Amino acid sequence: MKLHSDPQSSQNTITGYGIGFIEVNKTPYSQALIVQPDGEVMVWPVEESLDLTEDHFSLISGLQPELVIIGTGKKQVFLNPKILQPLIKAKIGFEMMDSQAACRTYNILMGEGRKVLAAIILEKIS
Repeated sequence: MKLHSDPQSSQNTITGYGIGFIEVNKTPYSQALIVQPDGEVMVWPVEESLDLTEDHFSLISGLQPELVIIGTGKKQVFLNPKILQPLIKAKIGFEMMDSQAACRTYNILMGEGRKVLAAIILEKIS
């Protein structure tokens, strides 16, 4: 799926998403990512939502977003609140959705000037 971006923007925009890949500013990646409007796009060492631990969200909490969009792969997965404690304790909002929806939502919120972070797990290639 191609997503449209503002070519004048210097912000990190998700420009494409599909099975086994995500594009940020038209640069393809083949692993899970943490994307914020500004700064470096970071590889997120996660293969699937079952791999997630509290440590993954401690890293995200340290980046101090106001809202985290968690893309859980092909399907929406509701994560155990125990592993989300770093976000809860820091009073950072979060939402879980399938990764395709997370990419679209991130772009919309980023375009509104929100301090959003997307943590996207890729759909696996079968």
